[in-house]
Amino acid sequence: MTPLTGAAAGAMLAVSLGPSPLLPFFLLAAVPGLLLALIDMRCLRLPDRLVAAVGLLTVVPLAVQWPPRIGPALVAGGVVLTTYGMIALLPGRGLGLGDVKLAAVLATVLGFAGWPAVIVGLVVPHLINGTIALTLLLARRGRPLPFGPALLFGALVALTTA
Repeated sequence: MTPLTGAAAGAMLAVSLGPSPLLPFFLLAAVPGLLLALIDMRCLRLPDRLVAAVGLLTVVPLAVQWPPRIGPALVAGGVVLTTYGMIALLPGRGLGLGDVKLAAVLATVLGFAGWPAVIVGLVVPHLINGTIALTLLLARRGRPLPFGPALLFGALVALTTA
């Protein structure tokens, strides 16, 4: 599944971005992104080093390419970090700190593309996991859901459509 998923993500990025100088960085960031998704699905964990790798492989090249977009990107990351951080502190363990960090990194990346991309990147994961959670509740099979894969897919959708 992983090679096929990686190939599909790479193809989506290549087709939507075209011959952009940022394409190699996004393709390179897809590797730790896929690892994050796999680890989160198996262990419900998002290792900080892999989250940082996604951030470094994307935010730094974007900042060099589009310096005027650094401000809005950091605001998007900060807003998401604060909002998701407050949600993570609520009782019920619905959102882990790894999810908070990954969401902030991805919002920063999407902030370079603009607020519509940030919105898409935040709405899509909730639609995905909300549907899965509702299905599990209706089937009376409640269990913890990893949020990292949905966050990563939402960012991919936002990058390729917004």
